[in-house]
Amino acid sequence: MNMSTGLRLLPWSDPDGKPCYLASDDGDSPLSRRADAIEAVQMSMGEELLRHARELLGEPKADARELRFLADRLCEALRDVLRVAESRGARLSAYGGCQGD
Repeated sequence: MNMSTGLRLLPWSDPDGKPCYLASDDGDSPLSRRADAIEAVQMSMGEELLRHARELLGEPKADARELRFLADRLCEALRDVLRVAESRGARLSAYGGCQGD
C-alpha cells in the first residue's frame, strides 16, 4: 500500500503495531492536518533526542543503564523518522515530485 494507490501512511500504528493509512484526496482534511502535526512533533523530538545523545555520549561517567535507555529512545525516534520519510516520499512520488533517477 502506498500513495500511488491513494493511501497516506500515517505517523502511528494500530494497537498491534501494524501501519495505519489514510485514504483521502484532501491533503487538508482534519485527519491529514493531525498527521502533519504529529509528524512535526516526532521530528522535533528526534532532534532533541539527538542533542541529548551527543551530550550523554560525551560524558565519561555515563553508565550502561543510561546508555541502554538512550539507545531505546534513539531506536523509537529513528522508527518514527523513517515512517515520516516513507510517508512524505510516497506523497512526493504520487504527486509527480522527485522520483530518484
